[in-house]
Amino acid sequence: MDLRSRFGFALLLITISLIFVSSNIDDNEYTPGPVTYNAKSVIVGGNPILIFSGSIHYTRSTPEMWPDIIRMAKEGGLNTIATYVFWNVHEPVQGQFNFTGNYDLVKFIKLIAANKMYVVLRLGPFIQAEWNLGGLPFWLREIPNIAFRTYNEPYMHHMKRYIEFMVNMMKAEKLFANQGGPIIMAQVENEYNHVQESYKEKGTQYVKWAADTSTAIYPNVPWIMCKQKDAPSNVISTCNGRHCADTFGGPNGPDKPSLWTENWTAQYRVFGDPPSQRAAEDIAFSVARFFMNNGSMTNYYMYHGGTNFGRFSSSFATTRYYDEAPLDEFGLIREPKWSHLRDLHKTLRMTKKAFLLGTRKVQDINQYVQIITYEKPESKLCAAFLSNRHKKVHRTVDFRGKQYFLSRRSVSILPDCKNIVFNTELITSQHNARTFIPSKIANGLKWESYRESIPTVNNLPVQSKTPLELTGMTKDTTDYMWYGTSLNLDKDDLPMRPDIMPVIRIQSLGDALLTFVNGQYIGFGHGSFIEKSFTFSKPVSLKVGVNQISILAMTVGLPNNGAYMEKRFSGIRAVMLQGMNSGTLDITLNQWGHKVGVEGESLRLFTEEGSKKVKWSPASGPGTPITWYKTRFQAPEGNNPVAIKMERMGKGVIWVNGYSVGRYWENYRSPLGAPSQTEYHIPRSYLKPKNNLLVVYEESSGSIDGVMINTVNRDIICSLMLEDYPPNLDSWKLEKDVLKPVGDKPKPGAQLVCDPDKFIKEIQFVSFGNPWGSCGTYMQGTCQSPNAKKVVEKACLGKNRCRVPLDRAVLGDPTGDASCAQEKVKKLAIQVRCGKKNDI
Repeated sequence: MDLRSRFGFALLLITISLIFVSSNIDDNEYTPGPVTYNAKSVIVGGNPILIFSGSIHYTRSTPEMWPDIIRMAKEGGLNTIATYVFWNVHEPVQGQFNFTGNYDLVKFIKLIAANKMYVVLRLGPFIQAEWNLGGLPFWLREIPNIAFRTYNEPYMHHMKRYIEFMVNMMKAEKLFANQGGPIIMAQVENEYNHVQESYKEKGTQYVKWAADTSTAIYPNVPWIMCKQKDAPSNVISTCNGRHCADTFGGPNGPDKPSLWTENWTAQYRVFGDPPSQRAAEDIAFSVARFFMNNGSMTNYYMYHGGTNFGRFSSSFATTRYYDEAPLDEFGLIREPKWSHLRDLHKTLRMTKKAFLLGTRKVQDINQYVQIITYEKPESKLCAAFLSNRHKKVHRTVDFRGKQYFLSRRSVSILPDCKNIVFNTELITSQHNARTFIPSKIANGLKWESYRESIPTVNNLPVQSKTPLELTGMTKDTTDYMWYGTSLNLDKDDLPMRPDIMPVIRIQSLGDALLTFVNGQYIGFGHGSFIEKSFTFSKPVSLKVGVNQISILAMTVGLPNNGAYMEKRFSGIRAVMLQGMNSGTLDITLNQWGHKVGVEGESLRLFTEEGSKKVKWSPASGPGTPITWYKTRFQAPEGNNPVAIKMERMGKGVIWVNGYSVGRYWENYRSPLGAPSQTEYHIPRSYLKPKNNLLVVYEESSGSIDGVMINTVNRDIICSLMLEDYPPNLDSWKLEKDVLKPVGDKPKPGAQLVCDPDKFIKEIQFVSFGNPWGSCGTYMQGTCQSPNAKKVVEKACLGKNRCRVPLDRAVLGDPTGDASCAQEKVKKLAIQVRCGKKNDI
């Protein structure tokens, strides 16, 4: 069959499938069954679906958190959850598997199914994910002649074995959709185009092999490859990025749907980074544009980022992961991101039948403004998207005899081609602010300390002429390795002048190190996410006779991307002493001793039993390097999430009752002069009511008195709306494909909703006029209505939820200076505090 014939046949198949779909659109989105697809959408159990998905990683939260996180994802309008599968947590030692606790993948998927949601299983096995080695187990690196992610027999053997193992586990539990389970798609590899050129022809061969192997292992669900321009025809190529409507060239075939597998809700952070944000308006704008351009799936990466517990975070990645997602690190709803996207999903569902059954028509008004309709002639089905891509200029367009105002960089959605139900730029849902509250019963901590001894070369068991590479020695079992050497100096070796001191110069391949000379602390040095390698230079005091040089080198996570990951190295490369009487002394070949790990790790000082193996001393104030601290505390009051504030500490690791909360790093400041992260999540499930063991290993130095146990809430909720905003989404309903108003003529209004068990306890701010600021920091402007606060108090105090009409007849006319009359459209800002009845 020639190319033209094949293309015609594909179009025939699309037409047939669309005819089939027209009689099988079910408002019930969860219909497990055979999974197929066409150019419009994925079809599950004969039902075409629009996929609203969010990435939630089971490894980054606890089983006790999963039910609430999944429930809130569904309430946020999602019908699908995507998760990577983390090979290195499931098979940390070759042939030994772990699916317990946070790693119970089957339990996680079954909870999703219980909520009648689908799953996209991103098997990889390379997943990147800001996770050590991109999810590949370290032992894989030790396989002879292996090369990761290329047409390499050892790698392909183990990759195939892993995929078969995971697929067979899912099959045995009947978790694929065609078995009645929730898994509707699976992913092989991940963003391989980034490295493919490095492997040349073997890269191309590997892509085809990966597609053929995965689809042969389980052909009953579609397999996807993200950001893979040359994806083979037996998989679907998908988009990752922030604006796939503008950057995605489309899937790899006319019979495939346009799927967006990673819509980044912010940006993951590394130590040394300033805050990372992405506005809810921008996310909504990008999603609306993708769907209006034939997209049928978005997956928010991340919807809940969670916590990088233990040592799994990749190079320099913070312990907090994608905290700016719709559900923050602690599993709390971040507003307005969560509710603005919820309203978008509800609106897009109103357009579903028109989108799937209608004919698409594009009208370009100019280079920025576009009108796209989906309409089925001789029916009630019509949906319109009015898009303005200009970043600064608002527009007014005429559509079917009516004028519509388009905010800058926005999409207005009209599910009936008449009424604007949702605008991506105009947020009608509530906002909130996060608060960290010092616990009343968990603080007043009494600390004890134990300082590790500094080893000399004679105490370090592994000897070598030169310093050994760190990662190959530690094998991902610890961050740390001691290096030591000694040199015997006489008086003639040392500088003759008292104002000149020798300088030790250490060239490191990364990531950080501490240096001691004759037991004295010299200093701490480190690289960065951008450049792991660095040079440490500090003056040292040397003596006549034997001098001991001890260096504690460490990694801060392992690499997670790029080509040839199996060939990345870290640790000491060269050591020199400058300013000696005879010139620079290179001691790289001076005979070195090595020891993997630190003493406290081998003794397990972070456990109940291990903590009894050393003698602890009372501790307070500024401390010393390589020092362990321990204390006891009660579980904080209430049931809000718990965080430990590490202010005034340096760099190290935190354990609670033997669980590793993760790495902290306070003395690495961002360009803004602040740490990238100060509060660290302690899951409630890690705690006992009393006598909780808290252990901190401080690598550099810090003041332990600054550590504090907090509870976390988002009880400050707000609304910020202008008079010309559209009515709230719940002012509309769809009945038998007809859009109808709920009650009287829809009007905008401020809506505030506390958590189900809380009530509005305090009205903290109200202004109707020209207030400014954001939730938690509102300020009065130059004009306001004197009646507005009384109206809000009457409508809201003591209630779980309330609505305040954005109506001058209710709120009163604002008064003030001359600018008040000039600003025709006024703004209503409200800030309240929610709490339980017995809260102060």
